Amino acid sequence: MPSPSSEIIRLLLTFAPAFTAPTFAKVMVLVCGSILAPGRRTVAASLRVMGLNNEGNFSKYHRVLNRAQWSPLPLSRLLLAVIITSFLAPGQPLLLAIDDTLERRKGKKLRLKGWFRDPLSKTDSKVSAIRWVCLAVVVPVPWSRRHWALPFMTVPAPSQKVCKKLGKRHKTPVALASVLIAQLRRWHPKREIVLLADGGFAAVTLVHDCQKLGVTLISRLRVDASLYRFPEPRPAGKRGPKPKKGERESSPKQRLDDPATVWAELEVLWYRGEKKRLEVATGTSLWHRTGSTPVALRWVLVRCPKGSFPPSAYFASVDMSPAALLSSYVLRWNLEVAFEEVRAQLGFETQRGWADKTIERSTPCLFGIFSLVVLLAQRLHPVELPIQRSVWYDKEEASFSDALAAVRMHLWTQAQRMPFGYQKYQDSTPDPHMRLIPQPIWNTLLQTVCYST
Repeated sequence: MPSPSSEIIRLLLTFAPAFTAPTFAKVMVLVCGSILAPGRRTVAASLRVMGLNNEGNFSKYHRVLNRAQWSPLPLSRLLLAVIITSFLAPGQPLLLAIDDTLERRKGKKLRLKGWFRDPLSKTDSKVSAIRWVCLAVVVPVPWSRRHWALPFMTVPAPSQKVCKKLGKRHKTPVALASVLIAQLRRWHPKREIVLLADGGFAAVTLVHDCQKLGVTLISRLRVDASLYRFPEPRPAGKRGPKPKKGERESSPKQRLDDPATVWAELEVLWYRGEKKRLEVATGTSLWHRTGSTPVALRWVLVRCPKGSFPPSAYFASVDMSPAALLSSYVLRWNLEVAFEEVRAQLGFETQRGWADKTIERSTPCLFGIFSLVVLLAQRLHPVELPIQRSVWYDKEEASFSDALAAVRMHLWTQAQRMPFGYQKYQDSTPDPHMRLIPQPIWNTLLQTVCYST
């Protein structure tokens, strides 16, 4: 059975206060099993890879997810604290990315599932899925040029129809984002926080909540957004309500089409870390929607002189330079990369639990294991991560598959008794039934196991 080393045990012990001692012992087994198991991430698969396929009382491991008394919220706080300590300097701003993703699942017993538009479908079709809102911290890692998004808090976002059926209050992803940011501000009341979100979270209410909490929100801006000037100073002695906005300004789309718009050239750090020459127009305005209080924001219109992408608009809830706004926003894409890696490498959407509590725990734990693997890889290889290279593919930098393989390799080689003579036994009497495998063949087999998906 694979045995975690002292480095891994010390890191996992950080989360022990969130569980009882018996539950935490089972959690250790399930976490290591989820890291090592290829294919579906089920409790049974974790037990098999940990050598517990003959465990008679296997149901006690299922109870960790569907009955045991613990909450994902304290785990989120502990995981965030470890990420900050490991990757950020004291006082460094907390750069967050938020987005929603779908867990495509079918089954009559899945009460949280609904019908959502599939963003990956070219036909704009709907799929049966569970929607999740994920909050991740974007950090630099020592063995990669790009930043990585490490999820630490994931909550379900059922549709309005599902919430009505379950008798729960419906909250949109935007409303959930406000709740998550408020919770994060309670955990870190004095730290500077920057939230990166895509256009689906561009809402006046979220901007207002972020400004109230002292959080900087950076997102895409609708091209038909209603922008207004700031109200003129009110004359002394004039009675009546104080105006909240001034005259209406041109919308971003009108500015893009207006030949009188003044454009300035700007070089920013774009996707893939490359510097890109862009043309920008910027200003400050009030954004207003019917039924809400206008909010002030810095807007930036962007177009590429070479036409490599269509013109677009972005905004920040505080006044900041266009270069800083755009360079920060492109870091949001790292959360999309994390979503794909969790699907490809950690078996997201292969879970088979159907109980409400199991679903509400297993998926956030899978996203948390993604961050946990990166933390373990950073502990084991603080400077340079081993990369799988070949003659026909000279890989330039590490990916999550390399981080996962490094952690798996460490777990397998830390086993007390490795088969086939890979590790020397402590006793002087060799096993007569042990068949030795040549070292090159064993290394190939071990690498294949560690890189399996």
